[in-house]
Amino acid sequence: MSTLGVKQEEQARRKQSHATTVLVVEDFEETRFMLKLSMELSGYRVAEATNGQQAVEVARRESPDIILMDIGLPVMDGCQATRLIREDKALRNVPIVAVSANATAEYRLKALAAGCDAYVTKPIDLNHLMTLIGDFVRPSDSADHD
Repeated sequence: MSTLGVKQEEQARRKQSHATTVLVVEDFEETRFMLKLSMELSGYRVAEATNGQQAVEVARRESPDIILMDIGLPVMDGCQATRLIREDKALRNVPIVAVSANATAEYRLKALAAGCDAYVTKPIDLNHLMTLIGDFVRPSDSADHD
């Protein structure tokens, strides 16, 4: 490989490592894929988890800049996962947006009490979600000028 090709690969890797990371926690594959694609097209790096326990593990490993947390998850629900993430000093201030099909005030209050910063209902209004995410974080790779 040429020196130029190696340098381009290195720059791409560096950009990827500095990209704003969104952890998408969603057990329903189609919804997770749609969220991942939307985030990537907006310049975010995406990490994924399919249950609450995995969400805590991935959050600790990846140190995301924001978490989209489904509330109705297998193994461990999103509220319990959020509480565990909030107990971790390194993750305590990471914004967590609850995502749920349940639009009742009771569920919203439960998610906020667990430590979520915002609550979005399904079906997800992507324009609203992207605006909300932008209020918390910005995709850093789009601002990276080499």
